[in-house]
Amino acid sequence: MASTKDTSPLAAVSHLLSFTLVVGGGSGLLHEWWGWLHFMGFVRFVVPDGYEVYSYVVMVVLGLAVGAAGGAIGDRSRR
Repeated sequence: MASTKDTSPLAAVSHLLSFTLVVGGGSGLLHEWWGWLHFMGFVRFVVPDGYEVYSYVVMVVLGLAVGAAGGAIGDRSRR
């Protein structure tokens, strides 16, 4: 059975951004701590030298916040 839920474009973009931030930040943390799984290598160009771990943690937290906001936007648009 197909789902008929409509998602607003803003909610879809926020979910994509959230996924990118969480996976990129988590991948960066794994790479900094254990030296492997540098899945999304472009994030190393975003973080300043010397503050990699802090930046990756901020990316994960920001990704979770954007995802929660996107979920709230999606819930509001379905009403």
